[in-house]
Amino acid sequence: MSIRLQAACSEVVWAARLNVLWIVFTLLGGVVLGLGPATVAAYTLARRHARGESIHALPEFWRVYRREFVRASLLVLPLAVVVTVLVGNLLYFAALGPGARAWQVATLVALVALACVGSYLGPLYAHYDLPLPAYLPKASLLALTRPASSVLLLFVLAAIVFATVAAPLLALLLSVGAWICLNTWLCLRFFEENEARLHSKGNR
Repeated sequence: MSIRLQAACSEVVWAARLNVLWIVFTLLGGVVLGLGPATVAAYTLARRHARGESIHALPEFWRVYRREFVRASLLVLPLAVVVTVLVGNLLYFAALGPGARAWQVATLVALVALACVGSYLGPLYAHYDLPLPAYLPKASLLALTRPASSVLLLFVLAAIVFATVAAPLLALLLSVGAWICLNTWLCLRFFEENEARLHSKGNR
């Protein structure tokens, strides 16, 4: 039991370190320019950690941040813009009252669908070397063809969002790092299962 507790505490500390690095490097790029490379760097390190690799967090985060600055921005920023617009629309329709309920529901459905696809995007980018335009279609395909996995990812995301709303200090200490770590850990297993299934089909 003590070994498991120690391992759990170690994972929490790692998620907190990743959270701090993500915040610092996002701010370093003025938020808009820092969001993409900081997110990709965090997912890259989370993948290596999940695979049991030894990591020097700060220098390796900085190395990935610099290397992926342009590509990561092109990957993440369009998604962030769409999310921002949808959240703004959701708040606007909510303020209009019952007459805009249908638009509010439609916007919420679009947000959930985008969150589902986005949940695969970071781990995909960290795990597979694909042409940049291929990541979003691949993430969308996974979201559609693995409904159980997608529901699990959305459940974990919703739990972290709920905890953060209840205790906003978590946003500074743990929330993003915890999501990236759990998201990466789960998606790596989904990718392994998918590759094994495709391999078995190819051998028939």
